[in-house]
Amino acid sequence: MALASDPFDLLSGFRAWCEHSRHLADKTTDAYAQDVRPFLTFLPGHMGYDLSAELFSALTARDIRAFLTHRRRTDGLDAPSISRTLSSLRAFFRFLSERAGVENNQIDLVRGPRRKRTLPRPLSEPDAKTLIEDVDLEVSEPWVAARDTAVLTLLYGAGLRISEALSLTGEALPAPERLRIEGKGGKVRLVPLLPVAREAINAYGAICPHALTREGALFRGVRGGPLNPRLVQKLVEHLRHRLNLPDTTTPHALRHSFATHLLANGANLRAIQSLLGHASLSTTQVYTGVDTTRLKSVHAAAHPRG
Repeated sequence: MALASDPFDLLSGFRAWCEHSRHLADKTTDAYAQDVRPFLTFLPGHMGYDLSAELFSALTARDIRAFLTHRRRTDGLDAPSISRTLSSLRAFFRFLSERAGVENNQIDLVRGPRRKRTLPRPLSEPDAKTLIEDVDLEVSEPWVAARDTAVLTLLYGAGLRISEALSLTGEALPAPERLRIEGKGGKVRLVPLLPVAREAINAYGAICPHALTREGALFRGVRGGPLNPRLVQKLVEHLRHRLNLPDTTTPHALRHSFATHLLANGANLRAIQSLLGHASLSTTQVYTGVDTTRLKSVHAAAHPRG
């Protein structure tokens, strides 16, 4: 196809490619577009001529680094943001190759800043249990307390991301033995529900004052709209202060605790990987803090030729 010279049209084409050719999640597409937009406005001034196939073909690693330096100086981008911008630009150059035949591998020569991967610390098993049980002390409205208990139980008892829990619909009532969860990148997994989680969901559904349709959001705000994740985060913040828990106590820390406690009680790393919806075992290794020796032993036991 002919390459658009207008930044808006070019960005629209890139978004369409992310959505329809790469099947990326909406949030990922939005993030990529947010990073590429300033790149398209920076280039004409930096290169001295309008956007074109020739301009993109002529770009060097030095030009790309100049853009990253510009973003760091003018917008204060930190190391994680620079790394994400590079990922977005790599996707954009792939788009140029596939849709406009523009080949330029200079982006491969640009390395992002090194950064230490940090994860929330897991709660102890007693603290995780107390956090969920004390929701009633923080919320006076019975149906809201039942709702919040059900949400936190899903994070800790099923290892769901907060976005996954809040994406559930009324179809989850009555609570099944296994939930169908669509995670990052549209990947689907089946997550078994403990009886305590099923009971929490059903208890909330029985007293929720809003009509819970099969297609509508399962967890509702006070006014009946979908529950805002910020409200769950604020709830955990209040409980954290009340119970004198560490600052690392967040909704995501409950998911981390789920994985860590399963591993500590002898669960197979492959099974935890499946429950969390990780594409790579190495992601689960980092997530659960497994040492290399333990990882090798689990891999050897699981692999057919181990």
